[in-house]
Amino acid sequence: MKGLASVTMGLVMLTMTQTAHAADLSLETYFAGKTKATGSFSAINGVRRQFDVDLTGKWDGKTLTLREDFRYSDGERDTKTWRFTKIGPGKYTGTREDVIGTTTVEIEGKVAKFNYLVNLGTDAKPNKVHFYDRMELQPDGTLVNTAWVTKFLFPVAKTRVIFSR
Repeated sequence: MKGLASVTMGLVMLTMTQTAHAADLSLETYFAGKTKATGSFSAINGVRRQFDVDLTGKWDGKTLTLREDFRYSDGERDTKTWRFTKIGPGKYTGTREDVIGTTTVEIEGKVAKFNYLVNLGTDAKPNKVHFYDRMELQPDGTLVNTAWVTKFLFPVAKTRVIFSR
């Protein structure tokens, strides 16, 4: 009987572990509260930047407001705020102050994909680029975001960000 209890307990623990690792990505679950990230940006013109981000997410039952406070290695600071509205299972629309229009986020399992247009220049001298983001939830709980940046469909930069809770 003791052996059977051990085997049963082992199976229960294995099932619980597998269930915990099998959870799909959800923006409101992952980003509600405090999250930290480190990242890098590299462009074909030689520009390379490292940064850290403190994120604060608030979920109101429909919209995730995600404030990103950036600290770049050169001392510059910036703040951006995403607003992701859930429109269906694994599907959101998103806006941010520097994004032109809206983006649609689609999640399948542990992977989220979305793309958006950003003006990195000024109104007088625009520099519009397109970001193609792919975020993947890792078994250790980190979320890895790789984004290609394009201009006129040509890749001009890449960014990689690792989020942790």
